[in-house]
Amino acid sequence: MPLSQAFTRQHRLLTGSHYQAVFDHASWKVGNASFLLMAKASEEPLPRLGLVIGRKRAKRAVDRACIKRRAREQFRLRQQSLQGLDIILLVRGRVDHPDPALVSQQLGQLFDKLLAKCRQA
Repeated sequence: MPLSQAFTRQHRLLTGSHYQAVFDHASWKVGNASFLLMAKASEEPLPRLGLVIGRKRAKRAVDRACIKRRAREQFRLRQQSLQGLDIILLVRGRVDHPDPALVSQQLGQLFDKLLAKCRQA
């Protein structure tokens, strides 16, 4: 995998203050019944992703891990276009036994909507 498409520590929101900044000052929000993407512009040159997947929303650890893997992959594939954004993925609906292909499709569509909104502004 080329280094430019890697998902490294620099591509993650790591502290509570980073998450809180996005929650408090989100410039763009896109969502569907299961997921919500919130984003804000940041001073960092690299895009950063934070994941909020609670046990109430996805009971099994296997389901939470599936969503995380799919979200990271969709982010990684679009990270060149997402430069300078801090993004949080929030699971808003119940997700039991998710279909990996459907999760990938839904997250891909949400990231594309987010990119379209960011380009308009």
